[in-house]
Amino acid sequence: MSQLPTGTSLADGIAEPAEIVLALGVAFLLAYVVARLAGRFVRSTLTAIYSSGQDVARLVDRPARIAQLVIFVLALVVTALPALDAIGFHIQGGLSQSTALQWALTAGLRITLVVTIAWLIVRVVSGSTRRLELELARGADGAALDRARRAQTLGALLRSVSVVLVTGVTLLVVLRELSVDIMPMLTGAGIAGVALGFGAQWLVRDYIAGFFLILEDQIRVGDVVVINGQGGSVEAINLRTTVLRDLEGAVHVFQNGAITTLANRTRDYSYYLIDLTVDFRQDTGRVIDVLRETAGKLQQDEAFGMLILEPLEVLGVDAFRDGQVIIRSRIKTLPRRQWEVGRELRRRLLEALQQAGIELPPATLHSLVTRCNGQ
Repeated sequence: MSQLPTGTSLADGIAEPAEIVLALGVAFLLAYVVARLAGRFVRSTLTAIYSSGQDVARLVDRPARIAQLVIFVLALVVTALPALDAIGFHIQGGLSQSTALQWALTAGLRITLVVTIAWLIVRVVSGSTRRLELELARGADGAALDRARRAQTLGALLRSVSVVLVTGVTLLVVLRELSVDIMPMLTGAGIAGVALGFGAQWLVRDYIAGFFLILEDQIRVGDVVVINGQGGSVEAINLRTTVLRDLEGAVHVFQNGAITTLANRTRDYSYYLIDLTVDFRQDTGRVIDVLRETAGKLQQDEAFGMLILEPLEVLGVDAFRDGQVIIRSRIKTLPRRQWEVGRELRRRLLEALQQAGIELPPATLHSLVTRCNGQ
């Protein structure tokens, strides 16, 4: 047998093609069996974790296939090298089969284990957040929908952060197992992180403020709020910005980190405040009786009674101004329904005061009429 020059041969030894095919076939079969068993184990484990829900198949099938493929490749390498060595087919590529096998069983196995653990962490975080979203979305009430939106926003953030962190740590560990010096990379990443922190501190501030804004459930989509002195209805709550739309239809976008004052006018319940100005010569007791009687009839109304939570609360004479008396009262309603109830109460109060012969100053009469008309 002629000797092939060193560095130019791919194999050293005598082996028939049939023997090579048979050895590779046996290695392939063993690797397939091991991968199938491992895939079943992963599938059963994930099915036990996601024991309920309609997305079990979607959460289990793809991870099981990926794990089965990785284990198949590793098992094929581990079984093919000894099988080829047994028939006298020695691969020459600058690395002996024994060294390659030893690497596969040590560093290669550790890399596979690290990647598998990282993948499991990402899957557990992803599955837990999605399961939390499903749990919070149960029910048909508005609160359940608001909780589901909050859970989806926070879940997406947690999934993104976990993927970035786990992927970065896994990459560094794998490079270290491949004998790559990672100290320059860590140094460069630290310098880049400091520079990015200084340059993007406003962006980070907005994201952190938005995270706690959503986590603490301070406002919800549809709430009527006043942010930094600007009122409007909340149209969107993002991690970086909050969007309001005022009565004129104008859209106002606030960076979450720049929100200094926030007043939620429709949280849990609402009050409609009425300041009634009458001439000081009028009988305030009679005016208050008309107020309570009118509000009582409104509360007994089929259309408005279900919107009112408590009877009208008369706070009394609040101030004196230019020979006039200001009587303050308020009525408790469902969230976001105070204006609807208040306009109807003002309309009926105007009629009741006129029927009772109680004259109102021109300014008070104008205020009642315009507010009844929705201005």
